[in-house]
Amino acid sequence: MRYLPLIAALIIPAAAQAQDRAPILMDVTETHILPRFDKLPETTGALVSAALVDCTPTSPALRAAYDDAFDSWISASHLRFGPTEVDDRAFALAFWPDTKGFTAKALSQHIATEDEAVQSPEAYSETSIAGRGFLALERMLYDPAFADQGSAEYRCDLIQAITADIDANAQAITEGWQSYAPSLTQPGDNSPYRTQDEALQELFKALSAGLEFTADTRLGRPLGTFERPRPNRAEARRSERSLRHVELSLIALRDLAARLSFDYPEIASDLDAAFARAIENAQSIDDPALAGVADPQARFRIEALQQSIREIRGIASTELGPTLGISAGFNSLDGD
Repeated sequence: MRYLPLIAALIIPAAAQAQDRAPILMDVTETHILPRFDKLPETTGALVSAALVDCTPTSPALRAAYDDAFDSWISASHLRFGPTEVDDRAFALAFWPDTKGFTAKALSQHIATEDEAVQSPEAYSETSIAGRGFLALERMLYDPAFADQGSAEYRCDLIQAITADIDANAQAITEGWQSYAPSLTQPGDNSPYRTQDEALQELFKALSAGLEFTADTRLGRPLGTFERPRPNRAEARRSERSLRHVELSLIALRDLAARLSFDYPEIASDLDAAFARAIENAQSIDDPALAGVADPQARFRIEALQQSIREIRGIASTELGPTLGISAGFNSLDGD
C-alpha cells in the first residue's frame, strides 16, 4: 500500500500530458493575452496626446493618462515572454527595481546636456533603458527634484520623448503578439513550443512568476526586515501606485489562474478563494505608497497580504502544476 502515493504521482502527470491542451491555450491567448495587449497602445496613445496638449508635470489630464496607461501595462506585465521580452521591451516600459538609482542619473544627464535624442524617437530608443518608461516618467511628473532642473522647455521635450517611447514600445509589443499568438495555440515545428505541454508550461510559468514577483519584490522590497523596513523601495511610490500595482496584478493573475484551472473545479475553487482573500486584504489597506511598512501595526497588514499571495502560489505549485503535469521552471526575471 505504501507504493500507491508514488504510483499516483507518476500517473497523474502522465494523464495530464495526454490531454488535449488546445481549448486552454486558445482561451488564454484569445481572452486573456490579446485583449490586454490590444488595450495597451490605446492608453499609451492617449498618454502621448495628453503630453502634447499639456506637458506640465502637475497637469491633471497628463497624470490621469499616465495612470490609465500604467494600469494597462501592469495588467499585462506578468506576460513576460515572446514579444514582450524582445529588445528588453518590458524593462524599457518599467525599469524596476532600480537598485542603483540609474533612472534619476539618466534623466539628470539628459537635462544637464540637453541631449538632442529627445528630438528623435529612434534616437531616444537607443538611450539608457533607465531613462525610459513609466518609472522615468513618474520622476518627471512627481519628483520635486526634477521640477526645476534645466529649462522648462527641455523638461517638456523630455516628457514628450518618454511618452512617445512608451507608446512606440507598446505598439511594438502589440504588433508582435498579433503574429506570435499562433505559436501558443498551434505549437509544433514552426513554433518556439514543440508541444502543447511546452506552451502550457509557459503560461503556468507566467502565473507562478507573477505571483512571486508581487509577493517577494513588490511587497518584499519595501518590507525589508522588521528592524530595517525600506519604504523608499516601493514601486511607483512617488505617484502612490505601489499598492495599486499589487491589486492590479492579483486581478490579472486571478483571471489567468481561472482559465488554466478551468477543467479542474476543485482546484479552480481553491485558487479563486485564495485570490479573493488576497485581493480583499489589498483593498482593506489604506496605504497607497506602502509607507506603513515602517509602522508595526500597519506592517502586520502588509505582511498578511504578502503571505496570502504566497498561499496562492503554493496552491498553484502543489495542486495546479502537478495536475497539469507541468512545473513553473525558470522565468525571465531569473536571468534565464
